[in-house]
Amino acid sequence: MEKRNRDTLFQFTGRPPMGAALSLALQHLVAMIVGCVTPAIIVANAVGMPHYQQVLLIQSSLVVSALSTLLQLFPVGPKAMRLGAGLPVILGVSFAYVPSMQAIASGGGGVAAIAGAMVVGGIVALIVGLAVDKIRVLFPPVITGTVVFTIGLSLYPTAINYMAGGTGNTAEAVAAAGLPESMIYGSWQNWLVAAATLIAVMVLNQKGKGICKLASILLGMVFGYILSAFFGMVSFDKVGQAAWFALPEILPFGITFEPSACIAIGLLFAINAIQAIGDFTATTVGGLDRQPTNAELRGGITAYGITNIIGACLGGLPTATYSQNVGIVTTNKVVNRTVFTLAAAFLLLAGVSPKFSALLTTIPQCVLGGATITVFSTIAMTGMKLIASAKLDARNTTIVGLSAALGVGISQSSAALSQFPESVAMIFGKSPVVIATILAVVLNLLLPKEQKES
Repeated sequence: MEKRNRDTLFQFTGRPPMGAALSLALQHLVAMIVGCVTPAIIVANAVGMPHYQQVLLIQSSLVVSALSTLLQLFPVGPKAMRLGAGLPVILGVSFAYVPSMQAIASGGGGVAAIAGAMVVGGIVALIVGLAVDKIRVLFPPVITGTVVFTIGLSLYPTAINYMAGGTGNTAEAVAAAGLPESMIYGSWQNWLVAAATLIAVMVLNQKGKGICKLASILLGMVFGYILSAFFGMVSFDKVGQAAWFALPEILPFGITFEPSACIAIGLLFAINAIQAIGDFTATTVGGLDRQPTNAELRGGITAYGITNIIGACLGGLPTATYSQNVGIVTTNKVVNRTVFTLAAAFLLLAGVSPKFSALLTTIPQCVLGGATITVFSTIAMTGMKLIASAKLDARNTTIVGLSAALGVGISQSSAALSQFPESVAMIFGKSPVVIATILAVVLNLLLPKEQKES
């Protein structure tokens, strides 16, 4: 009986041993929790949110991630038009949207403009899901790889600024807020904590085994957090003021529809919808020894669109499938829905506890920078792997090199589009992803393919 119950871990349905299911659920949780909350912290800092709104943004993002995961696990509707893939996947707030969200937030639109763009992006994902067979041909690996690579490159300045303590922590701002001098941007204390965090993450990732390797980023942040406390960088004053339990609010930050923001985020939703096909395929091939059906792909991507529309109304940030959790599935072959449901339940519990969200806001920016630079480098290298999976002939090299060069180059030269209307500068000049995506797709369509030798 015990063996039969344990065997259900490798089946999508069935009741597995609860002890094993709980430990495996926690394994999935620690693999994604840092990646799920960090984008919310970055966006909150870019907007300059007051503390209570930072807490609310983190809380909403966790709740939306939990709901998105549950819909994928428990599809609704008739099989031909169901919402949800019915596959063992985890969804969470995605770093892919961070560069564009930073641009929107710092440009004055705030989270309200991000929410409006999420609604439009959700509709784009719905369209991609319904026409997935026809649209996916526009996004071969060389295109998606170029976009992912560009996203990784564009996040490096964010990580470096965080490692230095955050650009907002000038000497004047730190003194006015009554914070210790160790938190001034560029201080040796910030760099020491960031470097120690980075080293801890790398050592655990390279030398650790089991849960230590899997949770290397989380454990590295704990080490950096403890070290930063010795420099007076951690304060729990506002944690005590936060409630233990509170439900998310409807449109807590409002909603506005700025065309430039909608275009930028909408393009990313199209890319992420296509990229989700890769995660769904890796899950079914690695965990279920088969290819995903068209109904599963259609249901998964349409659910991705719907949950992001709902997420915008709850004040969350854009979600996507988490590749690190797909990696766990392909490694341990555990696909039982109970395991993933428990992981989503933990996310939901964390999301309805403002005190937990408030605790996350106490993490110093130098700790976040030291930990997330490894995440951002992994994103860039994932893009490189996708690119390398295609033949790197002269045509593909041109597509990748030119798209990344113009995308990153223009976004790094802030005055390059200063003579154009503000909306043009917002769409094409603030985030490299938009130019890289459009140019890569256009070049892929226009450049002639090399003739195969007979």
